[in-house]
Amino acid sequence: METPICPTCGCSLVRLGLSREQALTFHYNGKRYWFCCAGCLELFQTTPEQLLLETSGLTVCPACLAEKPVNHTVECQFDGVVLNFCRCPYCLELFNTDKAYFIKRLAWKTDYAGVFGGTDHCCGPQASSQ
Repeated sequence: METPICPTCGCSLVRLGLSREQALTFHYNGKRYWFCCAGCLELFQTTPEQLLLETSGLTVCPACLAEKPVNHTVECQFDGVVLNFCRCPYCLELFNTDKAYFIKRLAWKTDYAGVFGGTDHCCGPQASSQ
């Protein structure tokens, strides 16, 4: 399962509470990337390969939405889906209270206001998608 991570800053767009409509997109080498703000998109355009390399090993914990290097997580399977949890035992316990919700949230398929409560964005003004 993959959740959108800004390839510039490494932030989970789900954790930030950004919907598909709010996130910025940019196509690079035939692939679409999602960005949390215009500043991250602009920076990505200057050094895309370096930034993709730096953020390539990140994954997002389904429960707390923390961004972690995949080798610092615990891998679990649920209904054939591989999920990577941070090492906090509470996250797995929380996940087990409503697995369907957490899987949908991780896949960007629910409304979630994020850490900013849907009123602010992470690091700057939004701009239209490209």
